[in-house]
Amino acid sequence: DSVVVKMIPDNRLPPRHLHAVRTDKTFAVIKWESPYDSPDQDMLYAVAVKDLVRKTDKIYKVKSRNSTVEYTIKKLEPGGKYHVIVQLGNMSKESSMKINTVPLSAPDALKIITENDHILLFWKSLALKESNFNESRGYEIHMFDSLMNITAYLGNTTENFFKVSNLKMGHNYSFSVQARCLYGGQMCGEPATLLYDELGTGKDPSATKLGQATDVAAIVVPVLFLLLVTLGIGFVVLYMRHRRLQSSFTAFANSHYSSRLGSAIFSSGDDLGDEDDEAPMITGFSDDVPMVIA
Repeated sequence: DSVVVKMIPDNRLPPRHLHAVRTDKTFAVIKWESPYDSPDQDMLYAVAVKDLVRKTDKIYKVKSRNSTVEYTIKKLEPGGKYHVIVQLGNMSKESSMKINTVPLSAPDALKIITENDHILLFWKSLALKESNFNESRGYEIHMFDSLMNITAYLGNTTENFFKVSNLKMGHNYSFSVQARCLYGGQMCGEPATLLYDELGTGKDPSATKLGQATDVAAIVVPVLFLLLVTLGIGFVVLYMRHRRLQSSFTAFANSHYSSRLGSAIFSSGDDLGDEDDEAPMITGFSDDVPMVIA
């Protein structure tokens, strides 16, 4: 024998299995199940959203007959913290959960430019990729000194650059730039971090390995070019001297060539001046000797 028993619904039970399906920067999708299976009428839920940062509350009403209910909470803030409470409209037992929205992205293309006595941090505007970011909110900059193990807050700016001075030689620093935090250091953006560890070495700290290889090539290539030019000039000078010597030797050889003997004749120098010794010495003319011109 069997009997069918229908349980009386208990509207004092809390919603079941409350959880977040998706969280984004400005909204969150939550989901829960009704206090009992297969409700036979519309059920009114109260969804209370408490902003843990701003200390504000909002209440939304949701009506559904489904056993599983999905609801999207809108108008949230990036990087916010919220406490969500879901219960039936008759203020029955509640189910609660905490959700954190996605913070703003980190600024892109953070780089360092070294000056004589300071450095400059540069980055792209966050408004280029974040529609929820206003430049008037600004950015805040932090610095970590690994040698001293100290993190310092350097300040904030609404520009896309920041000047950092009074850095100590031999210290390694890490700089981070993020969307300015709101309400007591909360609701911050994701930080973009860059290591500065070339202080005092004469190198550009913002250069990557590719940049360093480019700097080396910029020095080596001109030096090699100058060496090649110098070698080329040296070869030209040697070639011109060789041609000149060859031409001089050829002219000298041709002046001593005997066509009758078919060879060049060069004097040894022993017989030089023999004929001159046999010739009479020519003396000057006397004034009393008449000169006869034929």
